Amino acid sequence: METPEGHRKLIKHDDAPGEAHALTISCHGRRQLLREDARCCLHAESIDRAMDRHGYRLLAYVFMPEHVHLIVWPEPAASGVSRLLYAIKKPFSYRVKQMMIAAADPALAELTIRERPGDRCFRFGQEGPGYDRNIRNTDTLWRVIDCIHRNPARRGLVDEPAGWKWSSWWAYSETEGRSGPLRPKVRVWR
Repeated sequence: METPEGHRKLIKHDDAPGEAHALTISCHGRRQLLREDARCCLHAESIDRAMDRHGYRLLAYVFMPEHVHLIVWPEPAASGVSRLLYAIKKPFSYRVKQMMIAAADPALAELTIRERPGDRCFRFGQEGPGYDRNIRNTDTLWRVIDCIHRNPARRGLVDEPAGWKWSSWWAYSETEGRSGPLRPKVRVWR
């Protein structure tokens, strides 16, 4: 969609009931800001709270260094996808900013940007609602789950999906009972 210079592109969210949604939340400027476990833990907590408050179930996830993939399922009374994304991003951004201030993190200056003359803001996540798409059938759902689980291995971050700590891969693995990397506290509904 062409937009006049200076105007934001509008993203339409298709909040069809009974369909899963694939969501992607990116870090500002695609910086690798999710390499620290503490930040990922904060993000996981924000996701869990937003899922509960807005009527969604988390089906699958993977946290990459510069973005997060979520596959979510709306309950019958779920709020819209844009409200869910806002409920994830806003509290997380506030909490991670406080963490960065306390640690005197030099990246804080890079993430405090000029929005307009005289107005500066902290921007951990990419501006806007993020990317989403509906998943309309079960075969596609399983392909998308498999794809996001394989993302860390495709990028060369690990040899196999089982080696990536910040993923719901273990929730779907036949080897779930085996010892693996410490799994984060993100609730996956299956």
